[in-house]
Amino acid sequence: IFAHGGGCVSGSANDSKPFLDFIALSSNVVVFNVDYRLAPETKCPNNVKDFYEVVKYVCHNAQKLNVDPKKICIAGESGGGYVCLGACVLLAQNNESHLIKLAFPSICMVDDYCFSDPLAMTVEERKAHLTMRKIWKYLIASNYEQQKNDPHLFPGKACEELLGKFPPTIIVEAEFDFYITEASRLANRLRRAGRLL
Repeated sequence: IFAHGGGCVSGSANDSKPFLDFIALSSNVVVFNVDYRLAPETKCPNNVKDFYEVVKYVCHNAQKLNVDPKKICIAGESGGGYVCLGACVLLAQNNESHLIKLAFPSICMVDDYCFSDPLAMTVEERKAHLTMRKIWKYLIASNYEQQKNDPHLFPGKACEELLGKFPPTIIVEAEFDFYITEASRLANRLRRAGRLL
């Protein structure tokens, strides 16, 4: 079950279709390509809830959809990685992580690192941090000040107990990824919680 990229403000499931078609055919898997609602028309956590509802639907209708319920994975890239991690938060809060075999967020938006000191950032993070601040504050959050410590807005703010309930997770980072520091920090926390593969 895949969530497309675009910072939760752009893109569509159609953008990922060629890549996902290749994955489906070459790996002999069924792929569900989710067109979740985008900001600013919808605010956090509604985009995550869209994806979560698809996850629940697929899990509860696995036989009808011809998928093995023991092999359901969720994934996403960039903003879709954020949506994937947000679904992990909801699954963990509802004690439903057992429904998922693997979470696979890639170059994922994780937390509010872009609001920290830019001098400590990588070049790529520094170049993107002002744009990311605006995206989080004015487009994705419904009320940034009230939500800034909420794991529904920032999955990287999930407490240790919640991280311990995540499905097994692989976090993909890239050398010039402007989310690399926040993703690495979350990966380290998931490792300590026993959930990082």
